[in-house]
Parts: sequence; C-alpha cells; structure tokens
Amino acid sequence: MSENVQSAPASEKPDAIQEIVEIVKTVVYALLIALVLRVLFFQPFTIPSASMEPNLLEGDYIIVSKYSYGYSRHSIPFSPPLFDGRIMARTPSRGDIVVFKLPRDGRTDYIKRLIGMPGDRIEIRGGQIILNGQPVPREAMSPGIIDTGYGFTREVMRYRETLPDGRTYVTYDLGPDGEMYNKGPFLVPEGHYFFMGDHRDNSLDSRAPEEIGVGYVPADNLVGKAQVILLSWERGASLFKPWTWVTEARPGRFFNILQ
Repeated sequence: MSENVQSAPASEKPDAIQEIVEIVKTVVYALLIALVLRVLFFQPFTIPSASMEPNLLEGDYIIVSKYSYGYSRHSIPFSPPLFDGRIMARTPSRGDIVVFKLPRDGRTDYIKRLIGMPGDRIEIRGGQIILNGQPVPREAMSPGIIDTGYGFTREVMRYRETLPDGRTYVTYDLGPDGEMYNKGPFLVPEGHYFFMGDHRDNSLDSRAPEEIGVGYVPADNLVGKAQVILLSWERGASLFKPWTWVTEARPGRFFNILQ
C-alpha cells in the first residue's frame, strides 16, 4: 500500500519564501543598526582587571562614547586601515577615563586615566605626580581593603588626587616599594598622550616603555571616553550559571557616572 504525500498548494510556497526573506531582511537591518550605533555612538566593554580600582572594578560593564574624540580607524571593529588620522577630532580632557588601542599591536583594548597631554613633562616622585614642575595635590584618606585574588585581602593606602583643572578622583597605593613609585621624567610627544591606572601599583601603563607596557599613546589610538558603569558583577558570576547574575550582582554600582 502506498501513502499519498500531500504538498502545500503552489500559492502557499511563495508566501513561505517571502516570509523567510522578510525575516532575513529584519535580521540584516538590525545588525546594520547595531553596527552603526557601535561605530558612531556607544560601545560596551567589560573591565577584566584591577588596574583602575577603586573607580572601576573587575566585572564592571561600562559604556564608552565613541563620538567624544571623533573617529579613527580604531572606531571600526578590527581597525581596518581605511584612513589615517581622526575625523571630527576633539581633544580629550586631562583626567578622562579613556579606552584606547595598545600602541605596540593596535588591537588590544586598554582603559586608563589620561594624565599627560601633548608637550607635558611628567615625573613620578614617591608616588606623587609632578606635572610640568608642579606636584599634583593628593590628600591621604583612610586605608581601604582590596582582594588580592589569591584568597586573602590586604590593606591599601587611598589618596584623593586633584588635577590642575579641579577634577578629582581616588587612587590606590600599596606603598613605597612599588616598581613604578619613582619614574621619569617623561616628555609627552606632540600627537600623543600619557596614561596611568588609578591603582598605581597594579597598572602597566605609560610609565613603562611601549615594548613592555603602554608608552605614549598616539591620538589615532583613542577609541572613546568611558561614561557610565551600566552593570557590575563579582568575580563569581558566570554566563553559564544564570543564578549568579543575581547573587553576584553589585546593584550599588549600576548606572554610576564615571568621574
């Protein structure tokens, strides 16, 4: 006995094909809109290390504005060599928290605080920044406690640092034995910037030469300005453990504007 196989009427086949085409078009349009938003306006980043503590913690999920400094080839995913220089360039402000491409490879994203502008002379003496011959004021605060990542905590010195334009923020300092405690002088070249992490003894930044650290960062390497902490999770959170999205969340850091 044979079975009769019924096929859809011919009139239904074009409708099914049209529906698939519309779905594909919707997905393509959504991807294009997301790409435009990511290139021109905002890009999310996750903080992977403690180099910007206490202002950025490992596990913070931040939003970076791409339009703050204009656009370079590094504004586009994978940094294609489409053009040189910056389009609609704007000068960053001293003290901005900036995402940039590591100069030695042009691919790795770094985030640090902008300390030195082109032409600045910078020294680090006893952990204090000397900017163009003038010490940057820093006020000692009560000590803090940090997680070393090795199963124990330790005390850390905290300072409130104030830049010449009045911008102020808190830094961490582990003491006078740090490798970066006395460095320089550095003369920032034209078209370049000097960056430091807020956790001064746990940051490989412009105080180290480009071969092993950051060195001077060309203006073209700037990706954008960190604006807000959107979400934040403790180290125990995992994408594959949905319950940790709640149990390991840091709600007190949600939607915090960065200084």
